[in-house]
Amino acid sequence: MTAEHTPGQEQAHHPHGDGAAHEHGQTPGRDHAHAHTHAHGHGHGSGEEPDWEAMADMLVQEAQLQADGVRRSARWLGELLGERAARVGRALDVGSGPGVNTAVLAQEFANAEVVAVDGTPALLDHALRQARAAGVGDRVTTLHAELPGDFPALGRADLIWTSHVVHHIGDQQAALASLGEALRPGGLLAVAERGLPLRYLPRDIGIGRPGLLTRLEAVREEWFSRMRAELPGSTDVVEHWPALLSGAGLLPIGSRTFLVEAPTPLAEPARQHLYALLSRARETLAEDLDAEDLTTLDRLLDRDAAEGILHRPDAFYLTATTVHTATAPA
Repeated sequence: MTAEHTPGQEQAHHPHGDGAAHEHGQTPGRDHAHAHTHAHGHGHGSGEEPDWEAMADMLVQEAQLQADGVRRSARWLGELLGERAARVGRALDVGSGPGVNTAVLAQEFANAEVVAVDGTPALLDHALRQARAAGVGDRVTTLHAELPGDFPALGRADLIWTSHVVHHIGDQQAALASLGEALRPGGLLAVAERGLPLRYLPRDIGIGRPGLLTRLEAVREEWFSRMRAELPGSTDVVEHWPALLSGAGLLPIGSRTFLVEAPTPLAEPARQHLYALLSRARETLAEDLDAEDLTTLDRLLDRDAAEGILHRPDAFYLTATTVHTATAPA
């Protein structure tokens, strides 16, 4: 399912926690240019960045859950490109993380060399394995890059995809301008940012105080603000992405939100991912949660309890990511 928005419409903000990646449970972005499928809200109370290499398995799990939404996003990008889609010779996945999305892009743009760009070498190794498993290993390469310093190393591309990465760079407007400079004339930039928070439990789960997920989101949003404030060159901007793309010298052409949904009964891989997310929340957000919520988290993390996240019948997976697009002047 998709919900289309006009270029000037602001999207709903999710509390950053790309699951493991987005603080809400989506693809991570990182200061080192990991995308995705992302880990906001899973940083520590100080706002420090997570250890992305250590989180590789969680990032892969999350990206696989999100892959259908990314595939639909990529097909929409193909529609926007029209006849140019078949002529995409080089595409960049900036902030590729473990490369699940990189492989999807390679499958959807069958004539393109797709480059996984990330700041963690171990995740780039994952990206190559993902590409081989998806049957596109001959067209996927990797580039180790630390952003924003290595923007010039990206080279030129016909298509650039970046998911939950730009907000991990202090000057977001400058980051978009650098991405725009890497586009060939008429090339397309797709920036996935914010959307809707991950939902996976009812408001009242029968244990603890109702509204646990809302309180976790509020804590993650505070973490996100601290993270942004501590980035080198941090600059406040109104996060109206079409306007920011226009300010980068690009031509905004539309925004669309892609829903990812796994209803009850939830399959085991998704349950394991939610268990990992809640474990990460218990570890990193403990200082900002009250004793009752910590007790509730402990009960949800009890592997043997019927009320734990691994067994409860009311667990589901629902989130959405908004993709903003713009082209480089021809």
